[in-house]
Order: sequence, then structure tokens, then C-alpha cells
Amino acid sequence: MVEVLCVGEAMAVFAPAEPGPAHAVRTWRRTIGGAESNVARALAALGVPSAWAGAVGDDSFGRALLAELAADGVDVTGAYTDPARPTGLYVKESAASGSPMRYYRGGSAASAMDPSLVSTVDSLAPRLVHLSGITPALSPGCHDLVRALLATPREWLVSFDVNWRPALWAGRDPAEVADLAAQADLVLTGDDEAVHVWGTGDPGRLRELLPSPATVVLKHGERGATLLEHGSAPVFEPAPAVDVVEPVGAGDAFAAGFLAATLRGEDARTRLRAGHLQAAATLLTHDDVGRPLPSDVVAGLLRADDPAWAAARLSGEATVRG
Repeated sequence: MVEVLCVGEAMAVFAPAEPGPAHAVRTWRRTIGGAESNVARALAALGVPSAWAGAVGDDSFGRALLAELAADGVDVTGAYTDPARPTGLYVKESAASGSPMRYYRGGSAASAMDPSLVSTVDSLAPRLVHLSGITPALSPGCHDLVRALLATPREWLVSFDVNWRPALWAGRDPAEVADLAAQADLVLTGDDEAVHVWGTGDPGRLRELLPSPATVVLKHGERGATLLEHGSAPVFEPAPAVDVVEPVGAGDAFAAGFLAATLRGEDARTRLRAGHLQAAATLLTHDDVGRPLPSDVVAGLLRADDPAWAAARLSGEATVRG
């Protein structure tokens, strides 16, 4: 049984395999990435039965992508191969302060997705469908797909990670993203993203502007995150200090950790901490998806009192320093 089905774009990724500026690098390491596939991989690593549905090209990158997702424990039976379009890719430069990325996705297989993919979602019968604000920006067909998955009545819950990408939404009204998010059951957004989409990063004001979803998670970067749920007072949980290697993928990792804990029925503080710890696992690596931290480290930090949690610092090899 699939607990979480992640629907969206996945791409081949190239990162420098030697030091130096990208224009001087001759050796590159190929891996895979994409917001929704990142979440599916992280969920699988956390023991949550997950699947990814999307499109790849009939090429080496597409075959590698499907093989690596499957090797990571992700169900890819909902994915399909487009014989006429290529698999998208992006190139990144890795640095702790940020990783510039160059996307080559125009005319990709993923950009040609449309509402016909809903029948695949129906057949997998997931408990929850995870979407992001990237997919509807790729093409009109992709926008229609996301709308169809959010349409009510539906047989699944929907989580929607805003994943605001200014370049993809250039010249378009951010209200399009706000409208999609309003139809989800659970929304995740950074406070900087919320400023672009709703005009505010304040938790109370955002809740007034986004009243329908049962759950809203507002992330404040390295400060922490606030959970807003119907019938409950807002809960803020600070993020632990992390010796960051590279930030790419941390938001997707947070989503996976939070969703996994939510599906287990954990309390608010534990769910936010689970998100922070999975984000930390990715911040400690050059990859878009980091291996979960050792189970004893996670268990200890989830149970830690507030002073111990605040004093924790995660570094390489998942060591914790107070």
C-alpha cells in the first residue's frame, strides 16, 4: 500500500566532482533531484511507503532516474516514459552559502504532464498526495494536473509545498499559487515565500489569508518553524544548529520528516522536530536527499527537553554537541 504519492517533476542533476569554479570543472557527478521525488526518497528512507508519479524521457537520464528511485525504495509504477521529449536536468555549484543552479527543462517530458495522470493516482489509492508549486508553473497542462488533483471531492488528502520559484512564475500573478494552496489540506511554506505569494510572513496574518487548510507550516529558515492548525494555538519550534555543507533540498527534507511524523499521529512539537532533523540530514551533505540521522540521535533529540534541544548542534557524521 502507498501511504504518500508525490506527483511532479524529477530531473537528472550534475554537481562538480572536483573543487574550483564551475567554469573550470571538467569532472561532474550525476545524481537525481526534483522537489517531489526528493520528498518521496526521504519518506522511503524514513520507512513510509512512498511512490513518485511523473514523466521522464526515453533516454539514459530517464532510465537512471527511475532505477535510482526504485533502488531507494520508491514505487515508480505511476511514472511513465514520454518517447517524444527528453528528461529535464539541472547543473548546480555546491556551497554552504547557496548553490546556484542552471535548469534545462524547456520541452521536457515532465512539462508535458496533464490531468490524464489522475487515473494513475486513482489506481495507486494513496492516503496522501504531495504536490509543490513548481509543477503548475511548468506548463498549462501541468497547472491543470495540479488543479485536478486538488479538486473536491477527492479520495486523498493533499499536502502542498509552495516551493516558490520566481523565475518560473515571472510575469504571472502569485495569486495563482495562493489559490492552489487554499485547496490543500496541509500547506508548507517559507516565510520569505509567503511574502511573495500572500504579502506577509507573519503567522497570524498568513492564517487569516489562508483559512481553509487544516494545517499550515510556516518555516523561518534557520530560526525554526511555526505550526498553525485548526482548533489549536500556534506552536513554534526552533531549529537545531547545523554545520551546513549545502542547503539544496533542505525544504523537501523538512516536508518529508514532518509528513512522516504527521502520518504517525505525533504531537505538534515532535512533528516540527522531525522536520528539522530530516532537514539537518540533508544540510549535512552535498546531495539533494540526505540519509536520515542515526535512530538513536533522532530518538534522543525528539525526547529532549527544551534546553537540551536548544543546545544541540549537528555536524558531520551526525555528531551532536551541546
